[in-house]
Amino acid sequence: MRAVFDTNVVLSALIFGRRLSWLRHAWASAAVTPIVCRETTAELLRVLTYPKFRLDAAERDALLADYLPFAEIVHLPNKLPELPLACRDRDDAVFLQLAIASGADLLISGDKDLTVLAAAYPVASPGSLRQRLEATGQCGRPTG
Repeated sequence: MRAVFDTNVVLSALIFGRRLSWLRHAWASAAVTPIVCRETTAELLRVLTYPKFRLDAAERDALLADYLPFAEIVHLPNKLPELPLACRDRDDAVFLQLAIASGADLLISGDKDLTVLAAAYPVASPGSLRQRLEATGQCGRPTG
């Protein structure tokens, strides 16, 4: 399964551990392949520098090493795909555009600005992804 993860989901899996720690195992075991592009990776890099996380460069590099090597890199086309519905938050549009351009199976988000689009595109919560993976025996360790 190939999925675009919004930045908050990735941060939750990498930094906050417990609740979404199973995601790290899921992408490391290839149960799900994260899809990234230059724009989504740049946002992740930017957010990891927020002072509230108190991460030094080595810690940021270690977190990225637990995510990016498992990701498929997709280059967004110059003419971005039209969105089936308008995103309420302009900054979230890139995740939906990446999901459409890459042909991702799912867009994983807990952001209400994205989940309201589930009628037009397969947007799922991390919990829904876990249920799908468990149903196929691919979730891995039941941590968190």
